[in-house]
Amino acid sequence: MPKIIENLEQRLIREAQKQIGELGYGATTIRSVAKACGVGVGTVYNYFPSKEALVATFMLEDWRSCLETIEAVSMASDAPEDVVRCIWEQLCSFSQKHQAIMKDASAASGFQGAFSTYHARLRSQLAQPLRKFCRTDFAAEFIAEALLTWTTAGKTFDDIYGMIGKIF
Repeated sequence: MPKIIENLEQRLIREAQKQIGELGYGATTIRSVAKACGVGVGTVYNYFPSKEALVATFMLEDWRSCLETIEAVSMASDAPEDVVRCIWEQLCSFSQKHQAIMKDASAASGFQGAFSTYHARLRSQLAQPLRKFCRTDFAAEFIAEALLTWTTAGKTFDDIYGMIGKIF
């Protein structure tokens, strides 16, 4: 009879996060995650079709949390600066938390095919709370793209808002 392991999917996700944080993306493998969780490689593949899918799962969990925070601030504030600052803070926090993945060349090649699709979705998600302050959807998308580009490039909030604040 096969052994039943409680919360195995969550254990696999948390172990992958741990290993990536400690060893880096390139050194983390499905095999190493399986071994640490005491299961066979095939068992991991029953939950995740690839290492990229495993990593995307926990990154998506974190991204949804960021979006919830942004939405809450957007609903509570009528000041565009508050919403833009919240977006900037959430992008900084997300980038910091996942820097071991974002700065790894092997991760970039693994996720390259999905980048353009997800980038457009990301821009749209970030533009949504900005639309109430903008005259056009393009302006909201433009600001969202600027935030994505310049936040991940390490620019400060004051640098970014000094320019995009003029759009409101």
